[in-house]
Amino acid sequence: MPQYDHPTLRGRLAKQATTLWLNEDAPALVAHALRQGNAVQSADGALCVRTGAFTGRSPKDKFIVRDALTETRVWWSNCGAMNPNQFDALLEDAVQSLQGEAVFQQNLLAGADPRHQYEVTVLTPSAWHALFIRNLLIRPGEGVPAGEKQMPVTIVHAPHFKADPARHGSRTETVIALDLSRNIVVIAGTLYAGEIKKSVFSVFNFHAPHHGVLPMHCSANLGPNGDTALFFGLSGTGKTTLSNDAGRPLIGDDEHGWSDQGIFNLEGGCYAKTIRLSPEAEPEIYAASRQFGTVLENVVIDPVSKLPDFNDVSLTENTRAAYPLSVLPSIAKGSIGGTPRTVVFLTADAFGVLPPIARLTPEQAVYHFLSGYTAKVAGTERGIIEPQATFSACFGAPFIALHPTVYGNMLADKLQSSGASTWLINTGWTGGGYGTGKRIDIASTRRLLNAALSGELDKAGMRIDELFGFAVPLLVQGVDTRLLTPRLTWDDPQAYDRQALHLAGLFRANFEKFGDLAQASGGPSLAQAAE
Repeated sequence: MPQYDHPTLRGRLAKQATTLWLNEDAPALVAHALRQGNAVQSADGALCVRTGAFTGRSPKDKFIVRDALTETRVWWSNCGAMNPNQFDALLEDAVQSLQGEAVFQQNLLAGADPRHQYEVTVLTPSAWHALFIRNLLIRPGEGVPAGEKQMPVTIVHAPHFKADPARHGSRTETVIALDLSRNIVVIAGTLYAGEIKKSVFSVFNFHAPHHGVLPMHCSANLGPNGDTALFFGLSGTGKTTLSNDAGRPLIGDDEHGWSDQGIFNLEGGCYAKTIRLSPEAEPEIYAASRQFGTVLENVVIDPVSKLPDFNDVSLTENTRAAYPLSVLPSIAKGSIGGTPRTVVFLTADAFGVLPPIARLTPEQAVYHFLSGYTAKVAGTERGIIEPQATFSACFGAPFIALHPTVYGNMLADKLQSSGASTWLINTGWTGGGYGTGKRIDIASTRRLLNAALSGELDKAGMRIDELFGFAVPLLVQGVDTRLLTPRLTWDDPQAYDRQALHLAGLFRANFEKFGDLAQASGGPSLAQAAE
């Protein structure tokens, strides 16, 4: 069986293709996609596609090759293991499945800092997937300097090839397999394009710490004085919405590295959720979603007007828009920023317990980073009839390759050396849990966020939450004072107390997997949570 290096693998696919379309630009890829018949154009020129049975990622189908490099480093309880022979068989079969196909090759970059850069080549038979990744990674020559030495990454995207669990060691016919010794990725059996971008992030998550870089699933932007802010958060917490601010140039939407020199974007585009998107609440994202060349995933198009209906969730609630950063009105030059001054953790607390904003000590910041809390609400997934706590380590567990404490220790060092302030912002519910209370309004959230970013809250009077231990402002101009103390917004204060103890207990139970760290400071009062 062939043992591929990057040039050999790319050459093999180029040689066996009926046609190799090399680094086609957006207009050409749109035309190819329309000819392939699996996309339509909106009235605005956006390319509208559907991803079939898979409208989101398949984390249980992700595998890493277990070899001498990864054996003792990978967090195996978070990822499936595949032996080298199984991966080689999968790679060869995926490559063979593209025999006689037209292949679209995109040679792109990941990492805006040329000192920490990856040369990423994506090979796919699908024009719209080629456009997707062209939108989302860095296009050489477009504002980001190329490094002298780049780490090569090759992604073989074979969406219609079905893996064989017996032969390839996969769980199902769908597989996302990463050989981190060679940095070769195979994606098969799924049309969901997010797998391509997240596989690049997974490679980065494995290698970056070795070079002193903290990989982060976060957004980042710049203040008027060049001060950098980071926004961590799981899907639905408002990470993309809150980081897109006309007054703060965007460094990046989703994936970044924190080096000794500052922050750099891994990508060159945005992958924004579009559910209930409106020009009033999210004007920058709304405008970008109606640009020529934007890829709209699973967004329903009106058959008469040909305009996207962002309120239609008949296909999925996970509707997305993929567009390059260049279409946004305010972006940071070079997609880089200095050492962060502010770090924000976003959570959508569907239990209605957490305050809309709280200041965290460095120890609390690491605790909440390792916890990665948010909550799913009824109706978002089949079988969920009441709020369910979700804990995703480092606010991105599916993408991290190493144990969470590796990244947690790095964050602790970065916070200590930078002196950055850290805030927990709840974009979820108040006055009761989901179904009883109401969602915290975006205007109040933005006001509180701006107060934190500007330094206004540095001198604000604070109360210490008796259960969670963090500091909560007593008064913020322009925000209902009762909102700052969630217990006051509930009709039944004793019901709030019970719900707060319940949530604290969930935090405690989740953190037990970190062993000795479970007794560390930073979390809710264990004595009260155990009552």
